[in-house]
Amino acid sequence: MSDGWVAAEPDAGALRRAHEVFTSGGQVPLPPVRPLVAESWRRSARARVSPDGAACVELADDELAGHREEHPLSAAMPVIRELMGTYATDGEHLLAVCDAAGRMLWVEGHPGTLRRARAMNFVAGARWSESVAGTNAPGTAIAVDRPVQVFSAEHFRRPVQAWTCAAAPVHDPYTGRLLGAVDITGGDRLAHPHSLAFVQAVARAAESQLALLAPAPAGRVRLAALGRDEALLTVDDRRLRLSRRHSEILVVLVHRPEGVSGDDLLTLLYEDESVAPVTLRAELSRLRGLLGPELLRSRPYRLAATVDADFATVDRRLASGAVSAALADYAGPLLPVSRAPGVVRLRERLTGGLRAALVDRGDPGLLADWTYSSWGEDDVEMWRALSEVVPASGRPQVVARLRALDAELSAGATGLQRPAPQTRR
Repeated sequence: MSDGWVAAEPDAGALRRAHEVFTSGGQVPLPPVRPLVAESWRRSARARVSPDGAACVELADDELAGHREEHPLSAAMPVIRELMGTYATDGEHLLAVCDAAGRMLWVEGHPGTLRRARAMNFVAGARWSESVAGTNAPGTAIAVDRPVQVFSAEHFRRPVQAWTCAAAPVHDPYTGRLLGAVDITGGDRLAHPHSLAFVQAVARAAESQLALLAPAPAGRVRLAALGRDEALLTVDDRRLRLSRRHSEILVVLVHRPEGVSGDDLLTLLYEDESVAPVTLRAELSRLRGLLGPELLRSRPYRLAATVDADFATVDRRLASGAVSAALADYAGPLLPVSRAPGVVRLRERLTGGLRAALVDRGDPGLLADWTYSSWGEDDVEMWRALSEVVPASGRPQVVARLRALDAELSAGATGLQRPAPQTRR
C-alpha cells in the first residue's frame, strides 16, 4: 500500500499546527500534511465545511431500517461482523459501514467507544461524506474510491481529531458500481499500515460474499458506463475495461438494439465529419476481436445479446416514476469526457431528466444526494432547488454554498468581459 494512503508515523502536534495554518490562512504545509489529505482539506473548504461543525443525522429510525434492508451491503454484514466484530470490541474500536452517499448504515463495537462517538454524531443514519463532514476515512475513501487512513488532526473537523480511522470502498462485484465503504474507527493504536490492509481485506471479502450470494447469470452481459471515462463490460465471468472509443460504441449499440448502419454509427461517434469509414471499421474490428463475433454482429451493427446497462436501468426507473431508485443507481454522468454526438445527447437527456425529476419531487434528502455528489457539487440550479426545501437546521450551509457558487460565476463572467491589456509600442 502506497504511503500516500497510509498515515505512516504521524506527528499529531505537527498536524494540528498545520491544520490551524490551513483553516486560518488557506495554506497547506507539505509536509507534514500528506498530498491526499491536503487535497481533501481543499475540497472540504470549497464545500464550506465548518472545522468546528458536526455531522448531520439524515436517516431516522424507521427510514434507516428501510434503507438498511434494501441496501446491497446488508447481505455482506454477517461476513463483515465475523471479520471485524471481535477485533473492534476487544480493541475498543468501532466497525462502521456506510452507503455510497456517505450515510452510516451500521456503527457497532465497544460500548464505551460507541458512547464517545455519539458526541460527534458518528452514529447510524448520519452523513459522513467528505463534502458534508470534511476529511474522514469513510467519506474520503468514497470521494477518491480508494482505501484511505486518516489520523488525528488530518481530520478536517476538530471534534474528530481525537480519532483515527481506516476505510475501504466496496463495489458491486459484477458492475463495479460503488456501494459504500467499510471502516474501522478508534484511537491512536489504529495509526498503523496493518489497519488499512485489514479493512481493505474486509472490503474484498464483502465483495466476494456478494458475488457468492448473487452469481452472475450465465449468458448475461452487463455494461457500467455511468461516472466512468472507460466503461466496464462483464460477460459471464469475464470483466473487460474498454477503451474510450469502444465504450462509446457499446453505449450507442445498447441504446439502439435494433442495429445501426455504418454511416449512422459514424455520425453518432465522430464530431469530425471528415473521419473516413475505414477508421470506424478498424475500431469495430478491434472490438469484435475483444468481444468475439458471437456478440458483435454487422449489417447492421448490433449486439447479439441483451445487455444490462446501468444507464438504461436509470432511464427505465425514471420512466416509471421511481426517482429514488433512479438516483440510487446513478453513479455519475454517462462517459463524462466523451464528445461523441450520440453519447453527448444520451448523457444530457439522462442527466436532465433526473435533475428535473428531483426538482419536481422536491425531496430535500434526494436533492442533497445530488448536490453533495462529485458531479452535483457545482450545480447552481440544484443547490437553489435544495435551498427552497431544506429544513431550517441545514439551510445556512446550503445558502453559504449557493452564495459561493454565485460569486464564482460572477467572477468568471467578469473575467470573460475584462478587456485585453493594451500592448505598449
